[in-house]
Amino acid sequence: MEGQISDTGKWRVIFDSAHSAAANMAIDEAIVECHSAGMVPPTLRFYTWRPAALSIGYFQKIKAEVNIAACRSQGIDIVRRISGGRAVLHDQELTYSVVVREDLPVLPPTLLGSYRYLSQGLLAGLNKIGIAAEMTLPGAAYGQSKPLPKNGACFDAPSFYEITVNHKKLIGSAQLRKNGTLLQHGSILLAFSAEQVASLLNFASAEEREWCQAVLQAKATSLNSELGYIPDISELARTLATEFGHTLELEMVPANLTEQEIKRAAVLEQEKFAADSWTYRR
Repeated sequence: MEGQISDTGKWRVIFDSAHSAAANMAIDEAIVECHSAGMVPPTLRFYTWRPAALSIGYFQKIKAEVNIAACRSQGIDIVRRISGGRAVLHDQELTYSVVVREDLPVLPPTLLGSYRYLSQGLLAGLNKIGIAAEMTLPGAAYGQSKPLPKNGACFDAPSFYEITVNHKKLIGSAQLRKNGTLLQHGSILLAFSAEQVASLLNFASAEEREWCQAVLQAKATSLNSELGYIPDISELARTLATEFGHTLELEMVPANLTEQEIKRAAVLEQEKFAADSWTYRR
C-alpha cells in the first residue's frame, strides 16, 4: 500500500459493509485525516446504512428543519455531516465517497471543476448499466413554475454537475475541503419515496408539505424507476468503480481500511458523530 500513496494514478477502492450513520460519517472523516497525512492513497469508498438515517448538512438548523419526532417514530437515525448541503434520507441507496488531495495534478482546482471531473467517472458507471444519465445545468434552468417552499431536502433540484436522468436528480452530492484534501460524498438512489422524505422535514403548513412532496416526486428519480428493478448493490458498486477508473484513467486497487483509520473512526464516532453536542449544535 505504501507504494500506492505516491502514485497519483493508483487509487484505493473500498467496498464497505453497512454501518450506522455515525460510523459512516466517522469513517469518511478518518479517511480524510489519514490521506491528508500521507498515510493512505486517494480513496473511493462505497457503503450503505443500517439503520436508515437522515443526514443533515453542517450548517442546517436541525430543530427548525427536521421533524425529529417523525424520525424517531420511524426508527431513522439523525447525523450531522461535516459537508454542507441539505437533508438526505439514506435508506434504499448506495453511497459513495471520494477522498483526494486538492493538489492532484488532474483535479481541477475549483469547486465546480472538481464536481464535473468526479461526476464523469460516476456517469460512466451509470451509462454502463443502461442509465441514460447526464450532468446537469443548474436547477434554475429547468424553469420551475412555482417557488419551492423553504425546506431541508436535498433532492428537490439538481446543482451544477450533479447527475440526472431526464432532468430528475439521481445522485445528490456534497463536498468539503479540509487540510488540502477534498471529500465528496453522495447518494445513488436505488428507490425513492417523496412522501417519506417530506414526512421527516418541518413545514409551516400541511399545504407546504404536500407541495414539497409533489416537487420531490417530480424532481428526483431512482434506479428502480429508471430500470424497473433494483440492481444488486455489490455488482453496482463494482461496475461504478471499474468505469470510474477507466474514465478518469486511474488504476483502482481494491483494499480495506487501515488499522489507523479504523481506530480513528472509532474515536470520531463516539466523541463526535454519535454525540448530541455535534448533531444538535445548530
